[in-house]
This record gives sequence, C-alpha cells and structure tokens, in this order.
Amino acid sequence: MIYFENNQDKMHFDESLKNLIINSISQTLKSEGFNHEFEINVYIVDNNEIKEINNEFRNINRETDVLSFPMIDFKLRNKYEVFEDDKNPESGCVLLGDMILSLEKAMEQSIEYGHTFEREIAFLTVHSTLHLLGYDHEDEGERKVMREKEEDILNNLGLVR
Repeated sequence: MIYFENNQDKMHFDESLKNLIINSISQTLKSEGFNHEFEINVYIVDNNEIKEINNEFRNINRETDVLSFPMIDFKLRNKYEVFEDDKNPESGCVLLGDMILSLEKAMEQSIEYGHTFEREIAFLTVHSTLHLLGYDHEDEGERKVMREKEEDILNNLGLVR
C-alpha cells in the first residue's frame, strides 16, 4: 500500500503524478526482488516544508528534493529479510518508511537538468525507494551502484534521458 498526503498548494498534484510515483516505487521494488506486501507513506510538500524537515532531522538548513525515512535497516540483515516486528499488525504489510518529496524542487531541477518534470519525479521516487531498501551514497562506490540502479529502473519505466 502506498499512502499519499499532499501538504502543499504551489504545484498541481493529480492522478497522473500519483500513478507515476506508484509505478516508480513498484518498478524499484520489482527490480530489487522485494516480494513482500509493503506500506510506504508519500508526503508531497513544498520547498519551505522540506527545508524545515531537513533542518529538524539532518541539521541542514536548506531545501532539498526528497527525504527518505526508512523503518528497517536492511544493511544489517540478509537481503530484505523481514521479521514480524517489521509489519503493520493490522495489515500484515512490511513498513518500509516515509518519503517526503518537494514538487517545487523537482520542477526547478527538471528545468536545470533539461528533462521532463515527470522524469525528475520518477528519479526522485526511485532514489528514495532505494534509500528505504538500505542503499546509500556516502562514498563513490555506493553512489555509482545506486546511480546505475536508478538509470536501469528509469529505462525500464521508459523515462530515458
């Protein structure tokens, strides 16, 4: 299950964007072989709100494009090993975590990078989903692996550069 909460009114958020995010999450999980029923909360925000959240949780006082708050540290487990405590007791779904996405920042970046807004939204969604699955980009090797996965998933979605 993917739950959405639109907490901004600066950018239009419609069914086509919602479906793009759902498809991007689904393709990422499929490509990673994550075969469990899951829950992800997706919060759609503006630059002001994501700046506040970034400052509160990361002590970085500026806006960013997407933030990921994983519920499970998959780096400490066998690949996507799931325990009963990882599941919502009501639904039985694995609680992967929260994704906070600034549509405003995504639009700015799509213009800056010269590609469509939809590609930027898909990229940020794939990027965040990989974080929820335990990927990071703290060093060059991790960054390269993550970037290759992102590009492969975007290509599978038909969103090439």
